[in-house]
Amino acid sequence: MKLSIVATLYRSAPYIQEFYERSCTAARELAGEDFEIILVNDGSPDDSVDLAIALHQRDPRVVVVDLSRNFGHHKAMMTGLAAASGERVFLIDSDLEEEPEWLLTFNRQMQDERADVVYGVQEKRKGGMMERVTGSIFYKVFRALTGINQPDNIVTARLMSRQYVQALLSHQERELNIGGLWIITGFKQATQVVRKHSSSPTTYTLSHKISHLVNAITSFSSLPLVYTFYTGLLISLSALFFIAYLVVRYFIFSPPSGYTSLIASVWLFSGLIIFFVGVQGIYISKIFSEVKQRPYTIVRQIHRKTTGTD
Repeated sequence: MKLSIVATLYRSAPYIQEFYERSCTAARELAGEDFEIILVNDGSPDDSVDLAIALHQRDPRVVVVDLSRNFGHHKAMMTGLAAASGERVFLIDSDLEEEPEWLLTFNRQMQDERADVVYGVQEKRKGGMMERVTGSIFYKVFRALTGINQPDNIVTARLMSRQYVQALLSHQERELNIGGLWIITGFKQATQVVRKHSSSPTTYTLSHKISHLVNAITSFSSLPLVYTFYTGLLISLSALFFIAYLVVRYFIFSPPSGYTSLIASVWLFSGLIIFFVGVQGIYISKIFSEVKQRPYTIVRQIHRKTTGTD
Protein backbone atom coordinates (compact mmCIF):
# COMPACT_ATOMS: atom_id res chain seq x y z
CA MET A 1 0.00 0.00 0.00
CA LYS A 2 1.52 3.32 -1.09
CA LEU A 3 -0.68 5.73 0.84
CA SER A 4 -3.04 5.81 3.82
CA ILE A 5 -5.21 8.83 4.58
CA VAL A 6 -6.38 8.88 8.20
CA ALA A 7 -9.12 11.11 9.60
CA THR A 8 -11.38 11.09 12.66
CA LEU A 9 -15.14 11.63 12.64
CA TYR A 10 -17.01 13.71 15.21
CA ARG A 11 -20.04 15.68 14.03
CA SER A 12 -18.57 15.26 10.55
CA ALA A 13 -21.71 14.31 8.60
CA PRO A 14 -21.89 17.56 6.56
CA TYR A 15 -18.30 17.14 5.33
CA ILE A 16 -17.76 13.42 4.73
CA GLN A 17 -18.78 13.23 1.08
CA GLU A 18 -16.72 16.23 -0.03
CA PHE A 19 -13.80 15.12 2.11
CA TYR A 20 -13.90 11.68 0.47
CA GLU A 21 -14.06 13.07 -3.07
CA ARG A 22 -11.25 15.59 -2.59
CA SER A 23 -9.09 13.04 -0.77
CA CYS A 24 -9.53 10.51 -3.58
CA THR A 25 -8.56 13.12 -6.20
CA ALA A 26 -5.39 14.07 -4.34
CA ALA A 27 -4.52 10.44 -3.52
CA ARG A 28 -4.86 9.30 -7.16
CA GLU A 29 -2.43 11.98 -8.27
CA LEU A 30 0.12 10.71 -5.76
CA ALA A 31 -0.48 6.94 -5.58
CA GLY A 32 -2.75 5.98 -8.45
CA GLU A 33 -5.34 3.55 -7.09
CA ASP A 34 -3.03 2.13 -4.41
CA PHE A 35 -4.38 4.00 -1.39
CA GLU A 36 -6.84 3.68 1.48
CA ILE A 37 -8.91 6.18 3.45
CA ILE A 38 -9.30 5.30 7.12
CA LEU A 39 -12.17 7.03 8.94
CA VAL A 40 -12.26 6.64 12.72
CA ASN A 41 -15.68 7.25 14.27
CA ASP A 42 -14.95 8.79 17.68
CA GLY A 43 -18.44 8.24 19.10
CA SER A 44 -19.97 10.90 16.85
CA PRO A 45 -23.54 11.73 17.93
CA ASP A 46 -24.73 12.36 14.35
CA ASP A 47 -24.95 9.89 11.46
CA SER A 48 -21.27 10.22 10.51
CA VAL A 49 -20.60 6.51 10.93
CA ASP A 50 -23.57 5.52 8.75
CA LEU A 51 -22.39 7.80 5.96
CA ALA A 52 -18.84 6.44 6.31
CA ILE A 53 -20.08 2.83 6.12
CA ALA A 54 -22.09 3.72 3.01
CA LEU A 55 -18.89 5.02 1.42
CA HIS A 56 -17.10 1.81 2.40
CA GLN A 57 -19.80 -0.27 0.72
CA ARG A 58 -19.36 1.69 -2.52
CA ASP A 59 -15.56 1.94 -2.35
CA PRO A 60 -13.56 -0.85 -0.64
CA ARG A 61 -10.61 1.52 -0.22
CA VAL A 62 -12.57 3.23 2.55
CA VAL A 63 -11.93 1.64 5.94
CA VAL A 64 -14.22 2.55 8.86
CA VAL A 65 -12.97 2.07 12.41
CA ASP A 66 -15.99 2.41 14.70
CA LEU A 67 -15.03 3.11 18.32
CA SER A 68 -17.34 1.97 21.12
CA ARG A 69 -17.72 5.54 22.45
CA ASN A 70 -16.07 8.94 22.36
CA PHE A 71 -12.47 8.61 23.57
CA GLY A 72 -11.13 11.98 22.42
CA HIS A 73 -9.46 13.31 19.30
CA HIS A 74 -5.88 12.36 20.20
CA LYS A 75 -6.67 8.76 21.08
CA ALA A 76 -8.85 8.35 18.00
CA MET A 77 -6.00 9.60 15.80
CA MET A 78 -3.57 7.08 17.30
CA THR A 79 -6.11 4.30 16.69
CA GLY A 80 -6.41 5.36 13.06
CA LEU A 81 -2.65 5.42 12.63
CA ALA A 82 -2.44 1.91 14.06
CA ALA A 83 -4.89 0.72 11.40
CA ALA A 84 -2.97 2.35 8.53
CA SER A 85 -0.75 0.21 6.31
CA GLY A 86 0.57 2.73 3.75
CA GLU A 87 4.22 3.56 3.14
CA ARG A 88 3.10 7.17 3.46
CA VAL A 89 0.45 8.15 6.01
CA PHE A 90 -1.45 11.42 5.69
CA LEU A 91 -3.21 12.44 8.92
CA ILE A 92 -5.84 15.17 8.57
CA ASP A 93 -9.08 16.39 10.11
CA SER A 94 -12.23 15.56 8.16
CA ASP A 95 -14.08 18.88 8.66
CA LEU A 96 -12.37 20.49 5.63
CA GLU A 97 -10.75 23.20 7.72
CA GLU A 98 -7.58 21.49 6.52
CA GLU A 99 -7.40 20.87 2.78
CA PRO A 100 -6.93 17.30 1.47
CA GLU A 101 -4.93 18.86 -1.39
CA TRP A 102 -2.15 19.68 1.07
CA LEU A 103 -1.14 16.04 0.57
CA LEU A 104 0.51 16.96 -2.73
CA THR A 105 2.46 19.97 -1.48
CA PHE A 106 3.50 18.09 1.65
CA ASN A 107 4.75 15.22 -0.50
CA ARG A 108 6.80 17.53 -2.74
CA GLN A 109 8.46 19.08 0.30
CA MET A 110 9.08 15.65 1.84
CA GLN A 111 10.87 14.54 -1.32
CA ASP A 112 12.81 17.77 -1.77
CA GLU A 113 14.06 17.86 1.83
CA ARG A 114 14.20 14.07 2.30
CA ALA A 115 12.15 14.49 5.45
CA ASP A 116 10.31 11.83 7.42
CA VAL A 117 7.49 14.19 8.35
CA VAL A 118 5.99 17.34 6.86
CA TYR A 119 3.34 19.07 8.96
CA GLY A 120 1.31 22.25 8.70
CA VAL A 121 1.68 25.36 10.82
CA GLN A 122 -0.71 28.29 10.62
CA GLU A 123 0.91 31.63 9.91
CA LYS A 124 -1.97 33.24 11.81
CA ARG A 125 -4.22 31.26 14.13
CA LYS A 126 -7.84 31.10 12.97
CA GLY A 127 -10.69 32.17 15.20
CA GLY A 128 -11.47 35.14 17.39
CA MET A 129 -9.35 37.06 19.86
CA MET A 130 -10.04 34.63 22.74
CA GLU A 131 -9.00 31.58 20.71
CA ARG A 132 -5.81 33.29 19.56
CA VAL A 133 -4.86 34.49 23.05
CA THR A 134 -5.54 31.13 24.73
CA GLY A 135 -3.68 29.32 21.93
CA SER A 136 -0.64 31.56 22.33
CA ILE A 137 -0.64 31.05 26.11
CA PHE A 138 -0.92 27.28 25.70
CA TYR A 139 2.16 26.96 23.48
CA LYS A 140 4.28 29.35 25.58
CA VAL A 141 3.45 27.61 28.88
CA PHE A 142 3.87 24.15 27.33
CA ARG A 143 7.34 24.96 25.97
CA ALA A 144 8.43 26.65 29.21
CA LEU A 145 7.44 23.75 31.44
CA THR A 146 8.32 20.79 29.23
CA GLY A 147 11.30 21.95 27.17
CA ILE A 148 9.60 20.48 24.06
CA ASN A 149 9.88 22.91 21.18
CA GLN A 150 6.39 22.53 19.76
CA PRO A 151 5.69 25.30 17.21
CA ASP A 152 2.83 27.74 17.66
CA ASN A 153 -0.40 27.07 15.79
CA ILE A 154 0.45 23.54 14.68
CA VAL A 155 -2.37 21.75 12.83
CA THR A 156 -3.36 18.10 12.62
CA ALA A 157 -2.46 17.68 8.94
CA ARG A 158 0.86 15.89 8.44
CA LEU A 159 2.41 13.48 5.97
CA MET A 160 4.55 10.79 7.63
CA SER A 161 6.79 7.96 6.57
CA ARG A 162 6.03 4.38 7.63
CA GLN A 163 9.16 4.31 9.82
CA TYR A 164 8.06 7.43 11.69
CA VAL A 165 4.51 6.14 12.20
CA GLN A 166 5.81 2.88 13.65
CA ALA A 167 8.02 4.82 16.05
CA LEU A 168 5.11 7.07 17.04
CA LEU A 169 2.91 4.06 17.76
CA SER A 170 5.57 2.57 20.04
CA HIS A 171 4.62 5.07 22.77
CA GLN A 172 2.43 3.35 25.34
CA GLU A 173 0.89 6.26 27.28
CA ARG A 174 -2.78 5.92 28.23
CA GLU A 175 -3.23 9.62 29.03
CA LEU A 176 -1.54 10.74 25.85
CA ASN A 177 -0.96 14.14 24.33
CA ILE A 178 -0.25 13.51 20.67
CA GLY A 179 1.21 16.97 20.01
CA GLY A 180 4.12 16.32 22.35
CA LEU A 181 4.57 12.77 21.04
CA TRP A 182 4.87 14.11 17.48
CA ILE A 183 7.89 16.15 18.54
CA ILE A 184 9.70 13.77 20.88
CA THR A 185 9.48 10.89 18.38
CA GLY A 186 12.19 12.69 16.46
CA PHE A 187 13.28 11.94 12.87
CA LYS A 188 13.67 14.73 10.32
CA GLN A 189 10.58 16.92 10.46
CA ALA A 190 9.75 19.89 8.23
CA THR A 191 7.05 22.54 8.52
CA GLN A 192 4.88 24.09 5.85
CA VAL A 193 2.90 27.28 6.41
CA VAL A 194 -0.80 26.69 5.72
CA ARG A 195 -4.06 28.58 6.01
CA LYS A 196 -6.70 26.77 8.01
CA HIS A 197 -10.33 27.47 7.15
CA SER A 198 -13.27 28.00 9.54
CA SER A 199 -15.89 25.52 8.41
CA SER A 200 -17.25 24.45 11.79
CA PRO A 201 -17.41 25.80 15.37
CA THR A 202 -14.70 24.54 17.69
CA THR A 203 -15.65 21.83 20.19
CA TYR A 204 -12.84 22.93 22.55
CA THR A 205 -14.34 25.03 25.36
CA LEU A 206 -12.16 27.10 27.72
CA SER A 207 -12.40 24.43 30.44
CA HIS A 208 -11.45 21.78 27.86
CA LYS A 209 -8.42 23.85 26.84
CA ILE A 210 -7.30 24.26 30.45
CA SER A 211 -7.69 20.51 31.03
CA HIS A 212 -5.74 19.86 27.83
CA LEU A 213 -2.92 22.15 28.99
CA VAL A 214 -2.69 20.45 32.40
CA ASN A 215 -2.65 17.01 30.78
CA ALA A 216 -0.02 18.07 28.23
CA ILE A 217 2.32 19.51 30.87
CA THR A 218 2.02 16.65 33.36
CA SER A 219 2.48 14.10 30.56
CA PHE A 220 5.87 15.46 29.55
CA SER A 221 7.38 17.26 32.51
CA SER A 222 8.02 16.86 36.23
CA LEU A 223 8.89 20.55 36.61
CA PRO A 224 5.67 21.40 38.52
CA LEU A 225 6.81 18.98 41.24
CA VAL A 226 10.29 20.52 41.23
CA TYR A 227 8.81 24.02 41.46
CA THR A 228 6.67 22.83 44.37
CA PHE A 229 9.82 21.80 46.26
CA TYR A 230 11.65 25.08 45.64
CA THR A 231 8.60 27.18 46.44
CA GLY A 232 8.15 25.31 49.72
CA LEU A 233 11.85 25.84 50.50
CA LEU A 234 11.56 29.57 49.76
CA ILE A 235 8.48 29.90 51.97
CA SER A 236 10.21 28.03 54.81
CA LEU A 237 13.29 30.26 54.63
CA SER A 238 11.20 33.43 54.53
CA ALA A 239 9.22 32.16 57.54
CA LEU A 240 12.45 31.53 59.48
CA PHE A 241 13.70 35.05 58.74
CA PHE A 242 10.37 36.51 59.82
CA ILE A 243 10.44 34.51 63.08
CA ALA A 244 13.98 35.78 63.75
CA TYR A 245 12.76 39.34 63.13
CA LEU A 246 9.89 38.88 65.61
CA VAL A 247 12.25 37.49 68.28
CA VAL A 248 14.61 40.46 67.89
CA ARG A 249 11.72 42.89 67.95
CA TYR A 250 10.29 41.22 71.07
CA PHE A 251 13.48 41.58 73.11
CA ILE A 252 14.77 44.89 71.77
CA PHE A 253 11.71 46.95 70.95
CA SER A 254 8.20 45.91 71.98
CA PRO A 255 6.01 42.82 71.46
CA PRO A 256 4.10 42.94 68.16
CA SER A 257 0.36 43.40 68.48
CA GLY A 258 -2.62 42.39 66.34
CA TYR A 259 -3.63 39.24 64.53
CA THR A 260 -3.86 40.59 60.97
CA SER A 261 -0.49 39.25 59.85
CA LEU A 262 -1.18 35.92 61.59
CA ILE A 263 -4.53 35.41 59.84
CA ALA A 264 -3.10 36.48 56.48
CA SER A 265 -0.21 34.05 56.88
CA VAL A 266 -2.49 31.15 57.82
CA TRP A 267 -4.73 31.93 54.86
CA LEU A 268 -1.80 32.16 52.43
CA PHE A 269 -0.02 29.02 53.56
CA SER A 270 -3.21 26.98 53.77
CA GLY A 271 -3.94 27.85 50.14
CA LEU A 272 -0.38 27.01 49.10
CA ILE A 273 -0.51 23.64 50.88
CA ILE A 274 -3.75 22.70 49.16
CA PHE A 275 -2.34 23.83 45.80
CA PHE A 276 0.85 21.79 46.21
CA VAL A 277 -1.06 18.72 47.34
CA GLY A 278 -3.25 19.17 44.27
CA VAL A 279 -0.22 19.24 41.95
CA GLN A 280 1.07 16.01 43.44
CA GLY A 281 -2.43 14.55 43.22
CA ILE A 282 -2.49 15.15 39.45
CA TYR A 283 0.71 13.13 39.03
CA ILE A 284 -0.55 10.37 41.32
CA SER A 285 -3.77 10.16 39.31
CA LYS A 286 -1.74 9.78 36.10
CA ILE A 287 0.27 6.97 37.70
CA PHE A 288 -3.02 5.36 38.76
CA SER A 289 -4.29 5.57 35.18
CA GLU A 290 -1.08 4.24 33.60
CA VAL A 291 -0.55 1.23 35.87
CA LYS A 292 -4.02 -0.12 35.08
CA GLN A 293 -2.91 -0.54 31.44
CA ARG A 294 -6.40 -0.03 30.06
CA PRO A 295 -6.59 0.33 26.26
CA TYR A 296 -6.85 3.97 25.28
CA THR A 297 -9.63 3.13 22.83
CA ILE A 298 -12.01 0.21 22.31
CA VAL A 299 -13.02 -0.67 18.76
CA ARG A 300 -16.61 -1.83 18.25
CA GLN A 301 -16.09 -2.89 14.65
CA ILE A 302 -13.75 -2.39 11.70
CA HIS A 303 -15.35 -2.20 8.27
CA ARG A 304 -12.57 -3.28 5.91
CA LYS A 305 -12.81 -5.19 2.62
CA THR A 306 -11.04 -8.56 2.93
CA THR A 307 -11.46 -11.41 0.44
CA GLY A 308 -14.91 -10.29 -0.56
CA THR A 309 -16.34 -9.82 2.97
CA ASP A 310 -16.32 -7.07 5.60
